[in-house]
Amino acid sequence: MIELPEAVVLSKQLATELTGKIITEVITANNPHKFAWYSGDPNLYNEALTCKKINGAISYGGQIEVVAEDMTLVFSDGVILHYHQKPDPPPIKHQLFIRFNDGTSLSATIAMYGGLLCVPTGKNDNHYYLIAKEKPSPLGDLFHHDYFQSLFDQKADNFSLKAFLATNQRIPGVGNGVLQDILFNAGFHPKKKVKALVEVGKHHLFDSIKTTLAAMADQGGRDTEKDLYGNSGGYRTILSKNTVGKPCKICGSVIIKEAYLGGSIYYCPTCQAL
Repeated sequence: MIELPEAVVLSKQLATELTGKIITEVITANNPHKFAWYSGDPNLYNEALTCKKINGAISYGGQIEVVAEDMTLVFSDGVILHYHQKPDPPPIKHQLFIRFNDGTSLSATIAMYGGLLCVPTGKNDNHYYLIAKEKPSPLGDLFHHDYFQSLFDQKADNFSLKAFLATNQRIPGVGNGVLQDILFNAGFHPKKKVKALVEVGKHHLFDSIKTTLAAMADQGGRDTEKDLYGNSGGYRTILSKNTVGKPCKICGSVIIKEAYLGGSIYYCPTCQAL
């Protein structure tokens, strides 16, 4: 899934590879998927984008924005992007395929669900996009401790730390994937209640959000995800599908996987005692 670190990495790669190229063909919904979210009729993407020049790419939270003159593409959630350097035919299964004037192309597939929006530049009214663009990124200076403290309100007191970090777009781009290592580095169990955090605990959580996400982005994303070229990220996850059942790097206890709040949580029963 595209979360904040992957969005940062992919947007930089897209800007490097695509800026200045001209779109010559767009194919959509080649393999219809009921959880592929388009803006309007995907059959109109070709007309809207063909002959447009790519101006650049940027990320907001877990949203990736690619600007093509007066139109903008936005990718989010479970979209898997792949850059093709040769004039290859489109993948057998894809939700979006874009060919450029130099023979290179970009394809987008979906694992479970994902957004592939195409909207007039500057007129994206998607709720999640607007929140991600409005709120400060944990990778920036505007996400400071006073701002983080403002996220704690009475409504959040009874939330678990997983729910606090990963719901209601409280911190756009922070989802169930990246929160596992954030909580490990802070020393907290995913089920720990927000109201049980003392002031020093909030400081630990804030520091872990900043440093963990920065490490993930700086190292090319998590090793559970792929970049634009199909390579796994360079950040080695502490808690993920790659480490479940293996010994904790700190204490040696076996990493546990458990179903919780509609997804999976991973934790060390010793380092993150509830």
